[in-house]
Amino acid sequence: MVMQPVLEILAADDFALWPVGEHESYGHLVLNGKLTPAEVGTAVMRIADCNDFEPEEEHGPCPTDPLGTFLHGLLTMPDLFAAGGFRVTDTTTGTVFVEPGCCNGLETWRDWLDVLDGTGHAHFGHDPFSTAERVGDIVRLTHDAYGTDGSPVTELPADQVRRLVTNAHQDIRDFLGLAGAWAEQHLPAHAAPVTAALARALDLASSP
Repeated sequence: MVMQPVLEILAADDFALWPVGEHESYGHLVLNGKLTPAEVGTAVMRIADCNDFEPEEEHGPCPTDPLGTFLHGLLTMPDLFAAGGFRVTDTTTGTVFVEPGCCNGLETWRDWLDVLDGTGHAHFGHDPFSTAERVGDIVRLTHDAYGTDGSPVTELPADQVRRLVTNAHQDIRDFLGLAGAWAEQHLPAHAAPVTAALARALDLASSP
């Protein structure tokens, strides 16, 4: 069983602010410390695009240059979003037991800690409506709680889930380190604030 932080990707047609890879829309990019520079560029582009909204007036005027305009929401919005989450897959069969759905974000990854140590329950977006529920020393994972009766379900020891969460958390920390080095090369004038914004978007600004 593997748990991976994944970012929902949209096709980057005509994007020219920095090099990005070719990806089809609504697929997922696994975030870790082994991505190519183009894949990191794709991830940064997508996270910035997730937050490409007009901030409130108190956040300052929007720059007029294309790069400044594109990064403005990421660098100034107080609450950031990164479409995706932690995906859980059986490495033997390929069966997916948790798949982040619409409206779920990587910034909510600590919901897994709540499953283990808090309320004991979390859901991860919709279509599919994946859920995790702790029952004693077991965590039950359901791919689509509101889907058909044949939705994949598995039960894992809570200690195993804790290890999976720890590994996935390390993957996104490794990605952030990679993205920081990438930003110094490709966005030197914005490297520090972009890296800090990515940390906030991935809820890595504080310790677990």
